[in-house]
Amino acid sequence: MLNVEVQGSKIVLTEITDQWGEECHTFIGRPAMLHWANERFAKDKFEGTEEERQAIMDAFKEV
Repeated sequence: MLNVEVQGSKIVLTEITDQWGEECHTFIGRPAMLHWANERFAKDKFEGTEEERQAIMDAFKEV
């Protein structure tokens, strides 16, 4: 599960998984967050369909 919260000029993303627990990432601006998302959900590493991956990336682009 991902939770994204805009706090002024910062974007705080909280990633919660059964395996790793809670991990928090703070980005100074949208480009940094999109760079992280492209690396985290890279096409060659993503375990799902391309449609699922694209839906995730589209959601990040709306932030």
